[in-house]
Amino acid sequence: MKNLGFIKVAVAIPELKVADCSFNRQRIENLIKKSADQDVQIVCFPELSITGYTCADLFNQQFLLEQSELEIKHLLESTTICFDTIFIIGAPIRINGKLYNAAVVCQSGKILGIIPKTHLPNYNEFHEQRWFVSSKESVSKTIDYAGCEQIPFGTDILFGDNSFAFAVEICEDLWVTIPPSSNHALNGVHIIFNLSASNELAGKNDYVKSLIQQQSARCIAGYVYASSGYGESSTDIVFSGNGLIYENGTQIAHSKRFLFEEQLIVSEIDIETLQSDRQKTTSFKPVSEYRKINIEINEQPDFTLNRNVNPHPFIPSEFLRDNRCDEIFSIQTGGLARRMLHTQLKTAVIGISGGLDSTLALLVTVKTFDKIGIPRENIIGVTMPGFGTTDRTYENAQLLMKSLGITIREINIIPACEQHFKDIGHDAVIHDVTYENSQARERTQILMDIANQTSGLVIGTGNLSELALGWCTYSGDHISMYAVNAGIPKTLVRHLVGWLSKNYFEEKSRHILLDIIDTPISPELLPSKTKENITQKTEDIVGPYELHDFFLYYTVRFGFTPEKILFLAKKAFNEKYSRKTLLKWMNIFFKRFFSQQFKRSCMPDGPKTGSVNLSPRGDWKMPSDGCCNIWEQEINRLMILYSED
Repeated sequence: MKNLGFIKVAVAIPELKVADCSFNRQRIENLIKKSADQDVQIVCFPELSITGYTCADLFNQQFLLEQSELEIKHLLESTTICFDTIFIIGAPIRINGKLYNAAVVCQSGKILGIIPKTHLPNYNEFHEQRWFVSSKESVSKTIDYAGCEQIPFGTDILFGDNSFAFAVEICEDLWVTIPPSSNHALNGVHIIFNLSASNELAGKNDYVKSLIQQQSARCIAGYVYASSGYGESSTDIVFSGNGLIYENGTQIAHSKRFLFEEQLIVSEIDIETLQSDRQKTTSFKPVSEYRKINIEINEQPDFTLNRNVNPHPFIPSEFLRDNRCDEIFSIQTGGLARRMLHTQLKTAVIGISGGLDSTLALLVTVKTFDKIGIPRENIIGVTMPGFGTTDRTYENAQLLMKSLGITIREINIIPACEQHFKDIGHDAVIHDVTYENSQARERTQILMDIANQTSGLVIGTGNLSELALGWCTYSGDHISMYAVNAGIPKTLVRHLVGWLSKNYFEEKSRHILLDIIDTPISPELLPSKTKENITQKTEDIVGPYELHDFFLYYTVRFGFTPEKILFLAKKAFNEKYSRKTLLKWMNIFFKRFFSQQFKRSCMPDGPKTGSVNLSPRGDWKMPSDGCCNIWEQEINRLMILYSED
């Protein structure tokens, strides 16, 4: 798809004079030119923008209607050459003695189609039925207007090419029980444009935004809303110039309300994201016959993105952070509580390393036991120092367990590992994968056997990022009896521990948790010269977790290509990483993601907490011998393309 699947759209709120069609046309034309200068592909204006919405009985004036049509004709003439931006304006359209409140869709000097309004308000300050008729009263499929012949007319029209389609509804159409946009979406439309003239009342804006948010989410569509602003009559009501752009329930751009100047709000809607979600949704089936108007959406040679890209897509936005973190933690504790109650076990066994993952798993277990009324003493925290354990992580593990009031056991695994090396004939001087993995498996054996001793449940500590990369020892830390962190990526683990330290746990635990957050991520499997400094740092080996989580999100959630993921990552991280660096770690990500599927194929039970999960029992079904070649080839192509970056 052109422009990596993005369609650049705009909401235009022009300066306006009621019933002055010439002035209004000039302001509309000016904003179309500004849109073209910013490479906007589709721009939407408010309802009845050529005349003004508040003309009232002036709509019955023959001269106003003639001037409206004349100015639209002038607008077409002025945009014939050099303007391939599609623009949608509102106008009163007279056909066979009836007047319609309509949207006129134009491009390059032609009218592509005209869509009449279906649902006309007739209450309070709105009495549209006094002047206009509904689209339901029309029998014409085509009309002649503004010098154009055989223009498609009706509500059964979508505009598109082979990869993208849009449609239009008008103001009140959104407010009814089943908006026309619902049928539009079922018939393959990706973006809905709404030309509106909604006046302001205290609290109404929140309601309008909730309507658009829900409709865009329900339709899995982009929704572009342009409402009348300054210049409309304020005889009894006031308009604010409300412009909103949503994508699948998320607001991505908005205007400033109550400005006394015209506005152009530009952003992009990601069609590939919408297509990915619809592909997984079986309810999107055509419900009626539609006419398709073919359009040409030109590719922009130097495409730039106006919208922000979150570098940490798994971390909730600041506005939602408290509620989302509370929900995530509640899902984790709820899942573990159900498993404890089902098994009727009264003990939990968990390995505590002093790192982030085991810390989060312990906090989940503590709150679960508090919730279901089992004493914290029944949580057996086992610290198992080995060849690479540092004083910092060891002390943090001990202090955290003491502060939370759980039972503490310490088992040094060095003697057992040394005996194991002798048993299998491995030279302990050789610090290879055998040396490292034997420690992880020894720790898992200890936890499993203690669980047998105490009729307990082994709580897994591994996270979603480690599962994606296979950064876990098969049948070692890979295995547990319930993996409470299985749905939590590494970037979110760090954030959750910080959030929990501020909101759930006492002061005596808080300073320990903050130090754990600041500790470098490490498996601590290789010996260091001193016990004070961590020398084996995970992110030096496999790459930054913030990048791998970014790659994971856009690979699994939307199935994006490496090229698009690279484009989004460069936008998200700006100058923090070069394209060369991004591609280096992306290559590592895909190689490990494909080669390590066999570990995910037999991963333990654990609660799903977000839209990305790798459980083979539902969310991610992938053959363990899937081939990564085409992804590697594409990354190599991109490396050559950006070799001078």
